[in-house]
Amino acid sequence: MELEILYQDQYLVAVNKPAGMLVHRSWLDSHETVFVMQTLRDQIGQHVFPLHRLDRPTSGVLLFALSSEIAALMMPKFAGRDIHKTYHAVVRGWVKEAAVLDYPLKKELDKIADKNAAEEQEAQEAVTAYQPVATVETDIPVGRYATSRYSLVEMKPETGRKHQLRRHMHHLSHHIIGDVNHGDGRHNRMFRDNYECRRLMLHASRLQLEHPVTGEELDIRACTDEAWNRVMVAFDWSVALMASKT
Repeated sequence: MELEILYQDQYLVAVNKPAGMLVHRSWLDSHETVFVMQTLRDQIGQHVFPLHRLDRPTSGVLLFALSSEIAALMMPKFAGRDIHKTYHAVVRGWVKEAAVLDYPLKKELDKIADKNAAEEQEAQEAVTAYQPVATVETDIPVGRYATSRYSLVEMKPETGRKHQLRRHMHHLSHHIIGDVNHGDGRHNRMFRDNYECRRLMLHASRLQLEHPVTGEELDIRACTDEAWNRVMVAFDWSVALMASKT
């Protein structure tokens, strides 16, 4: 496959990561053979250095450095709050107003890790700004309700904890559709059955940063995929999504 390149110069390259694709080789999935890093390296003919990560089921803007020197310049910026990320998600229920959730999270350990270690951890600062973009009520029953309500939400994480957006939405009882670990299986199943949507409905739509060499303000944006667009059309959200990206 060939990745969609969103931005490229002699220092940086950004791609639109497909949902379901690992960023790099991982012992957590030793059977996987296709990765963003290797695919991009082969596509552009040079080594790439990841500057941040997106979970396997998340799509959207993913940025790489083209040298270890540029990576060293950029990593502190990602560790701080100099990089501005914007995500969109489809969640269950109606999100009625914008807010900032300041809800600390304990480090999420891998399943094979010592469970006792998780209990001994202190929660780390985790902050997410979010706002509703559009809402819908369908006549498809889920559970004991005759109708189902959903929201299109824009989220801007101010910290970078593992699975932060998914866990914060779970905390608010606005589970992200398609989330098998922190979501609601009944709603996930409804989207699979009615909208052929078998992915996590979380998309990294925008990345804003200062270029580490030129000082130029970069604004890198990624379009949504076919599964996303099916849901947007079904809920009449296409215009609202486009407007929220401007």
